[in-house]
Formats: sequence, C-alpha cells, structure tokens
Amino acid sequence: MPINWDQIEGNWKQFKGHARQKWGKLTDDEIDEAAGNKQILAGKIQERYGIEREEAEKQVEEFRNSLK
Repeated sequence: MPINWDQIEGNWKQFKGHARQKWGKLTDDEIDEAAGNKQILAGKIQERYGIEREEAEKQVEEFRNSLK
C-alpha cells in the first residue's frame, strides 16, 4: 500500500534522496524547499523541466506510489 502525502511530508528527510534521484535537475535547495509538499514539488519540477503542470503532478504521484 503506497504511503500518503502526510507521511511523506513528516518524513521528508528520509524521502528526499529518492526525490533527488528521480529529478536530478532539481537543486538541493529546491528539494528542501518542497519539504514533501506535493504542490510545491510539482511546481519545482514543472519549472526546472519545462513541462506542463499536469505532467509534473503525474510524476509526483508516480513518485508517491513508488515509495514503501
């Protein structure tokens, strides 16, 4: 069962390495700024990768589903 966003936000230090691996173009500061907030994370991905918001949100959801 995938974890929820409250768990991700609460344990962001544990999961931010996974985010760094998935989105290597994001800076450490951007990852720290997102702090597990899915809307902020999607916005950072959208900006850094030049993709549509919908695609960024899809990637963020896939990221959540990949965490155990």
